[in-house]
Amino acid sequence: MKSFKIIVLLICFASTAGAQIGPSAKRIADVYFLNKEYYAAAEYYKKMLSISPDSAGFVVPYAFEQKMKETSPRKDDYEYAVYQLATSLRLYKNFRDAEKWYAISNKFTNPKYAQSEFWHGECLRANLKYEEAIKAFENFISRYKANDDCIPKAKLEIASCKYAMSEMKYPRMYKISRLSNNINQAGSNYAPAIGDSEFYFTSSRPIGSEGKNQVLDAGKGKPKVVKKETPYVNTIYAVGNDSPMADQVSIQKIDIDLKKMETAAATIHPNGEIMFLTAWGMDKENQKRNIYISKKENGSWSSPVAMGSQVNLMGFNSMQPSVTRDGKYFIFSSDRPGGQGGYDLWYAVLRPDGTVGNAINMGRKINTPEDEQAAYYLPATKKLLFSSNGRVGLGGFDFYEVAGDFVEWSEPVNMGYPFNSAKDDIYFAALDDSGREGYISSDRESVCCLEVFHVVREYLSVQGTIMDCLTQKPLAGATITAVGTNIPQQSVQTNANGVYTLQVGSNRDLQIHAEKDKYFAKNISFNYAQLVNADTLLSAELCLEPMEINKPIVLKNILYEFDSAELTESSKVTLDTLFQVMIDNPKIKIELSAHTDNIGTETYNMDLSDKRAKSCVDYLLSKGITEDRLTWKGYGFSKPVAPNQLKKGKDNPEGRALNRRTEFKVLSDK
Repeated sequence: MKSFKIIVLLICFASTAGAQIGPSAKRIADVYFLNKEYYAAAEYYKKMLSISPDSAGFVVPYAFEQKMKETSPRKDDYEYAVYQLATSLRLYKNFRDAEKWYAISNKFTNPKYAQSEFWHGECLRANLKYEEAIKAFENFISRYKANDDCIPKAKLEIASCKYAMSEMKYPRMYKISRLSNNINQAGSNYAPAIGDSEFYFTSSRPIGSEGKNQVLDAGKGKPKVVKKETPYVNTIYAVGNDSPMADQVSIQKIDIDLKKMETAAATIHPNGEIMFLTAWGMDKENQKRNIYISKKENGSWSSPVAMGSQVNLMGFNSMQPSVTRDGKYFIFSSDRPGGQGGYDLWYAVLRPDGTVGNAINMGRKINTPEDEQAAYYLPATKKLLFSSNGRVGLGGFDFYEVAGDFVEWSEPVNMGYPFNSAKDDIYFAALDDSGREGYISSDRESVCCLEVFHVVREYLSVQGTIMDCLTQKPLAGATITAVGTNIPQQSVQTNANGVYTLQVGSNRDLQIHAEKDKYFAKNISFNYAQLVNADTLLSAELCLEPMEINKPIVLKNILYEFDSAELTESSKVTLDTLFQVMIDNPKIKIELSAHTDNIGTETYNMDLSDKRAKSCVDYLLSKGITEDRLTWKGYGFSKPVAPNQLKKGKDNPEGRALNRRTEFKVLSDK
């Protein structure tokens, strides 16, 4: 759902309009459609199709397609009405019913309905039918030949459907709950904001009874179409000292002196004395969004004043103001020139008096050719949250997160499911500096309208003990680092008992890295299946092997074919363990060495051992270890660790077996 769209849940038609059915239904429906009164338009397209007024909603009647064939003289009118009905329902966000009507229009051969399958796919995606949506988009790509941007959008939708299926299979660690009190009342309720101990939000709930009649522009010679003024007007409301989570809350409309204008998406300066908001006219001629500033005077908000040309540019929209929690920057969304396309995010330096410097586009890493809206920045974590409909996501507007400082930004990361849904997810307000808890708005549980949800990032507690592998004594002062998908890197040290405890905010591909000076570092990896049902992860006792530079370590069970340097399959298993040591300790450089007993000539054994050591190096190279970290050497029988013969020249098989060995030693750990 677009951010500031008036949601009309009940259209009251004047008697003059209600009487004009039959041939004039099309003209009346078109007037409503052109005036973006999509619910009313859908009702009249339904009348065009001669569907009984008392039929259930917009459900496709039984045998409707057969009836269309039987009334072939009116085929063009019927096809037009079906497509327009589906489109009206989609624009009204009634994807459930729109899906069924697009399924019919997909079969039309008239080229002007060629985009039907694309919109059908969008409805299927919004209704969580991802596999069917992918097929619809693929069919659209194969059939649609027009030279416009629909094909790239269809490809983006396919990628988003595949992403959504993965996300919903592996939900992330968020708890989302819809506010069940009167904050989510009739109309659309969105743009939560927190400031000065009050909770603010925007609502298009009724502000009174229907007003006077309005004549919609029907064009010269067209029938007059009349509707009542809608009581559904976007206005900013506040919740006093009550918690927004309470069963009942006291709600008051903010007393702002802006005549005949709608207001939305307030943000409060951290000092609690300045409010920024979006406003636009109720009449058709004054629909451009502009950002206004209001200051608290004697406990009340002053008459808002439009901000200057740094923010508001004549002929363009500027909306959704957001002040960073430290009060240093002002962020807003605008379709002004100089952006990447659609609505872009812009920022400006914010002065203490509420004035701003020149607006700067937030760049290509954040903005796309589509729409980026409703930004929120957390200085404590240097994280920016915003919504976009121009990236791979679950559908509609999704929340994305980037790290940065207004000079450089990381690549945006989708916040995943259930933070995002198949519909529109937009506007975030944090309750704490870290953003662990807050509020969002989403139409995930509504046919048409945004609602306010409470969101909490949940955490997984990870505990364990680090030991010395040789002494089995606890290691104090070992550094434990948690890394993984969407996990900000964090490190803790073990206490005197070798115990560590940390919290991670993701259940995806968690890896615990343990390291201590003069020990080999080691990693423990956990997959989703191990993490998904846990709130506390108790790792088994983990021991670290002591590491000494230039001290040889025997690799047990490294075997070769007789008189050969070729590794056996069992030997490769042992080398895989060494490979993991190299991965866990990315700075170490090692020498691999091979040794023989004294059977055979010195030259022969030196050459054979050299080839065997090199075969170990070649195997590690094939696994991805870089050449600069590996050297090899064959020592023949020059460095025995046990006698090859006992006294009086008697053979010593046990000693020979010990001498036929492969070793590695660390040359450097820097």
